[in-house]
Amino acid sequence: MKIHRIHRAKLLKLLPKNSVALIPSGSEVIRNRDVEYPFRAKSDFLYLTGFEEPDSMLLLIKTEKQQSVVFLRDKDPQKEIWDGRRLGVKNAKKSLGIDLSFSIDSLEAKTAELIQGCEQIFISYEELENWSPFVNRLIKQSKQQVRKGVQAPAAIADLDQFLHEMRLFKSAAEIKKMRKAAQISVSGHLAAMKAVADCKYEYQLQAVLEADFKRSGASRNAFNSIVASKENACILHYTENSAKIKKRGLVLVDAGAEFKGYAGDITTTFPARGKFTKSQAKLYSLVLKAQRAAIEAIAPGVSYDEMHHVAIKVITTGLVELGLLKGKVNKLIEKGAYQKFFMHGTGHWLGMDVHDVGCYRVNGRWRKFKPGMVVTVEPGLYISSNHKQIAKKWHNIGIRIEDDVLVTPNGHEVLTAGLPRTVKEIEAYMAKNQKD
Repeated sequence: MKIHRIHRAKLLKLLPKNSVALIPSGSEVIRNRDVEYPFRAKSDFLYLTGFEEPDSMLLLIKTEKQQSVVFLRDKDPQKEIWDGRRLGVKNAKKSLGIDLSFSIDSLEAKTAELIQGCEQIFISYEELENWSPFVNRLIKQSKQQVRKGVQAPAAIADLDQFLHEMRLFKSAAEIKKMRKAAQISVSGHLAAMKAVADCKYEYQLQAVLEADFKRSGASRNAFNSIVASKENACILHYTENSAKIKKRGLVLVDAGAEFKGYAGDITTTFPARGKFTKSQAKLYSLVLKAQRAAIEAIAPGVSYDEMHHVAIKVITTGLVELGLLKGKVNKLIEKGAYQKFFMHGTGHWLGMDVHDVGCYRVNGRWRKFKPGMVVTVEPGLYISSNHKQIAKKWHNIGIRIEDDVLVTPNGHEVLTAGLPRTVKEIEAYMAKNQKD
């Protein structure tokens, strides 16, 4: 848990004097009747503790004596028979490297005691709706102690300004986990490309992909997998994964594995029968060209939005050359003409969350890349049959190509290297493995 102690120490250093930060783990949520959704601790809590039990709370107290305090469930032999082992209060200090540990049942009374003298309470504003009654009661109790010399907190502030900025920059230990998450994700995508000839339905291909994630050591999926055949690939967040795989169509797979709290995120697009049609190959090669140009633009000091502008220019130029857009490239870009075929951004931050935390703009300006940031790069083209003015040979082609990229001191590193990406590479890989 050394990495989590380092994270806590860094956050405490950033917090102002006489303040306390509250970071909850989250609770189990009922899916239907008495069946819960699989629990995954909230990323902020996991980042600071490495602890994955529900109904826990971390307090970081910065007064004259800095303290880290965790509240968690008590040991309960009867409940553990049914629901699994619990760490317990007595084991928490040593196991988590925490200063103090208490039962979650004593959260309100003990927190009111511990925060005496704290002038500010920091909590993520994303959590404020859930925890505002608790915070209000803490402040009320403190105010009732004013005549005893207790100073009540005078402000509630957003913890995200400190914690999420920290999470944006990955340490060497975090990068190691992200490399692993990326390569597990690569393995799953390779397995899907290999298996598509034997899969009749999208969900069968999803099963191959996710089974490979698990076999390779993934904790869970980083997000709901997208396995979209032919026209379904033109729906950006298609997750039904229930249709028959059209053998003359493309299959778009957007999926990633989570490893020890860190996400991978890859999109591959490949022909179900192993060979691209001419139209598919032309559009695919255009998207790949845009993606590679965007990746090459990533380096310290480069503005975040630069990779998107690079991708847009390549895509728009290519669409003009293919006859799908008409006019001068610069004017078409200015009008956003490309948006009917490429309607999303070129990437997002990646880390413990697949759409990770961290501001994209600072003081109104796009922030510049710095070493330790990890970003996805994912241009796409989507031409559904609704584009009646477009020749039918282009219809129902949806393509997205996505990789995970680390900003390094000298440029960048593609964490998801190892996938066949060109038309020739994909066809060769699929031909070889489908014969096997």
